[in-house]
Amino acid sequence: MTFAELLPAIMFLVFTLLILLGYPVAFTIAGTALAFGVYAFGLGFFDLLPLRVWGVMTNFTLLAVPLFVFMGVTLERSGLAEDLLETMGFVMGRVPGGIAIAVVIVGTLLAASTGIVGATVTTMGLISLPTMVRRGYQKELATGVICASGTLGQIIPPSIVLVIVGDILGVSVGDLFLGALLPGLLLSGLYLIYLLVFCFLNPELAPPIPAAERAAVSSRELARRVGKVLVPPLTLMVCVLGSIFFGIASPTEAAAVGATGALALTILNRKFSLTMLRQTMDVTVRLTSIVFIILVGATAFGLAFRGMGGDALIRDFIAHLQLPPWAVFSSVMGLVFILGFFLDFIEISFIHLPVLAPILTAMGFDPVWYGVVLGVNLQTSFLTPPFGYALFYLRGVAPPEVTTGHIYRGIIPFVALQLIGMLIVIAFPWMTTWLPRLVFG
Repeated sequence: MTFAELLPAIMFLVFTLLILLGYPVAFTIAGTALAFGVYAFGLGFFDLLPLRVWGVMTNFTLLAVPLFVFMGVTLERSGLAEDLLETMGFVMGRVPGGIAIAVVIVGTLLAASTGIVGATVTTMGLISLPTMVRRGYQKELATGVICASGTLGQIIPPSIVLVIVGDILGVSVGDLFLGALLPGLLLSGLYLIYLLVFCFLNPELAPPIPAAERAAVSSRELARRVGKVLVPPLTLMVCVLGSIFFGIASPTEAAAVGATGALALTILNRKFSLTMLRQTMDVTVRLTSIVFIILVGATAFGLAFRGMGGDALIRDFIAHLQLPPWAVFSSVMGLVFILGFFLDFIEISFIHLPVLAPILTAMGFDPVWYGVVLGVNLQTSFLTPPFGYALFYLRGVAPPEVTTGHIYRGIIPFVALQLIGMLIVIAFPWMTTWLPRLVFG
């Protein structure tokens, strides 16, 4: 091969090396793309780039990202998570591991309402982790279940991951939302089964709430509190997901409905103020800016990479290996999982998926199916050390007696459960295709 033919591979290696050295992703990917683009095409590279960037910034589908972020941050400020955790903890408190089970249930409800990992993990860590530690829960179990439950929002719709993956793969975000619903609930179910079995076999590691303490709240009062805390998130879920599933609104329009509904819930809970609104908008702008800065850099990277023949280089390399389609699929999923140890889902999605996804599509794999499988796989990037963001979020709010070692050891069984869930989705593709075909035909 000539040097010009190897240039895309060299660019990719240079970028990877700079990332491992600790340079910021947003500026590294853009800088690498500009340097190699100008080297390969001269200043004419800048004639093509503005149109590509303009296409990204005017993409109607990606408008759902800031709206879903705003919805999640607003709900976090509404006090919804605190009320849910306290009430569900009492409901499940009579069984061993009841508070941990409540964390999974609340994490599932918040995932279908907010989808913001940082807000969910931080909130549940502040409220439930000190309670579980005080009641004698094993620290590894307590930290693991909070981190794992907090990441369910990355696969249970409405999910920012699926919005980004859908745009990259060129498939309907509504199809991905429908396809991800059962796999997301499957993961939640696997967590619950694990907790029930583990806590039944080891009740001393997750003791139930004492009967005397439970008796302080009457059954009627508990039922009233359950109804009060469950109605708001369920109503919001019906408004957002129902409008998508029944074809009333697109995902972007449904995100606007969700943002409005979140504001309404905040007002009903008497948590609304101009200060709270200003803080929410500030967080939304910062998170959205990070996503789109990386997206613009990834667009420049993709333009240079494809212009230098990077797609053809990868296709020729895979064809030369003469691997069967399932071996290629397994290699792609293995690569994404390994990358999750070092990069977050935004970087993997914008940098690697545009290169890998066309190969899977060309081999005949259903984009909706493997898009959901990729979503489950990308979810593990929040849990896998050393750069799992959920671990950092929990470390920041954990009490002093909970160490980083407790957190790292605690997520191991839940990462294994996520991989088991991914294998089940791979083995039974109907889990992702049944609902989209039922609703959209």
